[in-house]
Amino acid sequence: MQQWLAEDPANYAYYNQLKKIWESSLQLAAVSAVDTGKAWEKFQDRISNKEESKITEQRSHFHRMKVAAAVIVLVSLGWLGYSLFNRDAPVKELLVQTQQQVLNDTLPDGSVVVLNKNSSISYPSAFKGDKRKVNLKGEAFFSVTPDKKKPFVIAVNDVQVTVVGTSFNIKSHDGKTEVVVETGIVRVTQNGKTVELKAGEKIVTGAADTAMAEKQVVSDQLYNYYRTKEFICDGTPLWKLVDVLNEAYGTNIEIGRAELRSLPMNTTFVNESLDQVLEVIRLTFNIKVTKTGDKIILE
Repeated sequence: MQQWLAEDPANYAYYNQLKKIWESSLQLAAVSAVDTGKAWEKFQDRISNKEESKITEQRSHFHRMKVAAAVIVLVSLGWLGYSLFNRDAPVKELLVQTQQQVLNDTLPDGSVVVLNKNSSISYPSAFKGDKRKVNLKGEAFFSVTPDKKKPFVIAVNDVQVTVVGTSFNIKSHDGKTEVVVETGIVRVTQNGKTVELKAGEKIVTGAADTAMAEKQVVSDQLYNYYRTKEFICDGTPLWKLVDVLNEAYGTNIEIGRAELRSLPMNTTFVNESLDQVLEVIRLTFNIKVTKTGDKIILE
């Protein structure tokens, strides 16, 4: 109880006030049969219990703090050990391939890649050094985690695509490379020449011995079909839609009359079957759709 009294002057004042009240009550209760000495002892015990309860609470709080500190130390040591282990761990080359399916993959830096059918990407199990290098064959959409100190570099054909943090689509086909930027800035380098692309711009490079093409404005969203499951046409020429349909459905659609090739298509197909898409095309341009063997001819 002495410790409780010494902790706070208010405790001592409260004790004295109660003691005076108690002593005054003794005079009024002189004729009472109550054992006042025992009652006073109970009062002191009550005060002592409060003190012990407070001490117990303080000890419990201190114990919780010690446990929390121990957990922090263990987590820190674990993270340090993990970091040291991974720093010395051998870097492996990983390869992800697709066949007749679209696949999402997350790279070691948190960047996300959507691989189109019949495509592949290879990359190290950990990005070390001053660059994040990957190799691509086929087509993929990248959402790159920003890191200005460590640029993200993609090698495809004879082209190098460099970014810091952005989203874009790369397609390799018949020796050509198409880069379409959705957000941010991308640098495309070929034969020592570099072109910088911004959101809404694209470039199509040719073979290694050809001059690098000029960048263009993106006119449609067809490049996104394998990721969004939509064919978005906005003044899109029929020949371009047909090329994408052949790629998406694995078909062989041909345009039978040259004058049909540049007809503009303005519509959006969402999760539609090939037959439904062809029917819309037929009604839009009032043409025939003829199936001959493995060919589909628009005429």
